[in-house]
Amino acid sequence: MADGTGSFLQSSKGFIAKVYVMVELEARKLRHDPSELLTRAIQPALWLLVFGVVLDQIRLIPTGDFSYLEFLTPGVLAQSVLFISIFYGITIVWERDLGIVQKFLVSPSSRNALVTGKALSAGVRSLSQALIVYILALVVGVGLDLRLMNILLVGVTVVVGAAIFATLSLIIACLVKTRERFMGIGQMITMPLFFASNAIYPISIMPKWLQVIALGNPLTYMVDALRDLMIVGWVSEFGLALDFAIMGVFALVLILIAGRLYPRVGW
Repeated sequence: MADGTGSFLQSSKGFIAKVYVMVELEARKLRHDPSELLTRAIQPALWLLVFGVVLDQIRLIPTGDFSYLEFLTPGVLAQSVLFISIFYGITIVWERDLGIVQKFLVSPSSRNALVTGKALSAGVRSLSQALIVYILALVVGVGLDLRLMNILLVGVTVVVGAAIFATLSLIIACLVKTRERFMGIGQMITMPLFFASNAIYPISIMPKWLQVIALGNPLTYMVDALRDLMIVGWVSEFGLALDFAIMGVFALVLILIAGRLYPRVGW
C-alpha cells in the first residue's frame, strides 16, 4: 500500500514537472517578445471604449441595476481569452513542420502532460488580457471588485477557460493537420461560440433555441463566473460552484481527448 502511494506521488510530481516545463517555455517566449501583449490590447480596448460606451448610452440591452459597461466587461475578457486560445492549436502544425513535435514525443513526457502544458500555456498568455481589461474597465468607471481573493479567482477562471479553448483548438489541429484547414475551421467556430453565449447580452433575451445552445457552451459559464468575481454586487446566475465544475469537466474531457489524438511520430 505504501509502495503504491509512493509510486502515485512520484508519478504525480513527474507529471506536474513536465507540465511546468511547457508553461515556463511559453512564459519565456512572452518575455522575448512582449510586443504581442500590446497588440492584444487593441481588441478589448475597442470593445470597451467604443462598443461598450455607445451601447451603455443608448441602453438597449436590459442589464438590471448594472450599467451595460459593467455587464460587458467580463464578456470582453472572456472573448479575449477565446480569441487567443482558439487558434493556439496551430502551434502543433508549426512544431510538426519544424520537427519539434518529434522531439517532444521521444521525450519521457506523456501525451497528456504535453497537452496539459500547452493548454495552461494558453492561460499564461491570457492572464495578460485580464490585466489589460482591468485597466480599461477602471478608466471607463466600471465598479470592479478589487479584493485579492476575487482577483486570484479571476486568474484561475481565465486559465481554465483558456485551457478549454486551447485544447479544443489542439483537437481540431490534430484532426485537420494543415494550417489552411485549421484556420478556416477556427474562424468558423469562434463567432458562434462568442455570440451563442452570455458575453454581450443576457440569456433571457435570446430565442429559446439559442438559449439551449448557450447553456451547452463553456464560454457561458466562464462569463458567468467572471461577472460574479469582477463586478461589485453581481450574483452568479448559475452559482460559482457549478460554473467551475462545468468548466473543470470540459477541460478534463478535452485534455483526455487531445491526449489521445496528439500526433505520433511521422504525423
